[in-house]
Amino acid sequence: MIPLASVAVAGLTVRHRRTVALDALDLSLDPGVHGLLGPNGAGKTSLIRVLATVAAPASGRVELLGADVSHRAERTGIRRRLGYLPQEFGYYPAFTVREFVGYVAWLKEMPAERTPAAVERAVRRVGLGDRIDARMKTLSGGMVRRAGIAQAIVNDPELLLLDEPTAGLDPEQRVDFRALLRELGTTATVVVSTHLVEDVATACTGVALLEEGRLAFQGTTAELVALGGEPAAADGSGTSTVERGYTAALRAHRNPAVRGQEVPR
Repeated sequence: MIPLASVAVAGLTVRHRRTVALDALDLSLDPGVHGLLGPNGAGKTSLIRVLATVAAPASGRVELLGADVSHRAERTGIRRRLGYLPQEFGYYPAFTVREFVGYVAWLKEMPAERTPAAVERAVRRVGLGDRIDARMKTLSGGMVRRAGIAQAIVNDPELLLLDEPTAGLDPEQRVDFRALLRELGTTATVVVSTHLVEDVATACTGVALLEEGRLAFQGTTAELVALGGEPAAADGSGTSTVERGYTAALRAHRNPAVRGQEVPR
């Protein structure tokens, strides 16, 4: 039997007043790490919010982990099985990291007997083990971001949604985060919305590229890299192959005749 896709979106349309953020989008994602790329305003955050069940679409069908999110009872079950890190998240400044992550575990209705160990493990995985009892208001911006990642993974989610997760992380922390993504992707479906294409190149197995609310490219990271041509930039621009592949995919989406071929969908 062919396993069901973890994320199955059909005809998804999202509007913000008069603006169409997602335009009849079709998308299917299997377990693994998927990079979600696109220019500003492409619809990445709108898609993440719908997948996190915090925003409702104007039309279309969304199935997550085999459940239809349009059914209230199924949404409740889905929320226990997913993790979500928005671009900006709220927290009580006086909470310690342990209390913050533990509070989210409680919101997700994790069993009380499992929670303390799960909190400690999540905090250690993001490199904040030595600050677990520090108050959130004393943390640097990068540490707060890592605490946000910890709350997203505390329940060992089957579907993990991360919106610009490396914002505020230094280069060493980004390397550690990429390793964590690869580890998480062995057992879950991870969707990472980012502007940093190098994070996608080193951590993601698949890529979905959005432009103006539509799917411009979907394929493996290797397929996106192949669109970028030779490893060394002949024009001396200093851009990487994956960055040039990203640009080529956008150009081909706008004009399929570019380079004489359609972009893989």
